[in-house]
Amino acid sequence: MEKNTLTETIIGCALKVHSALGPGLLESAYKECLYFELRKSGLYVEKEKALPLIYEEVKLECGYRVDLLVEREIVVEIKSIDALAEIHLAQVLTYLKLSKNRLGF
Repeated sequence: MEKNTLTETIIGCALKVHSALGPGLLESAYKECLYFELRKSGLYVEKEKALPLIYEEVKLECGYRVDLLVEREIVVEIKSIDALAEIHLAQVLTYLKLSKNRLGF
């Protein structure tokens, strides 16, 4: 699927979930519902995808986990907060770097 179409589908599913549930729930509720919607749209989605840190030849399990990895190329990190902070951007950038992907939400 072309990246623009893929991102439109992800955003559409996220808006559908948020419109249906509204604000105030835990992150896990939004994640499960978005996972369901993305799968229903026919996308391949991995939930809680572990990302190891490779240092030299050593694979370190540091506890990094992507909320959703869509079509093996788009990182989706779910937040249930009032406003994004710099740490949230850093988290997505870390996941992009470790997964060698280029697009994240």
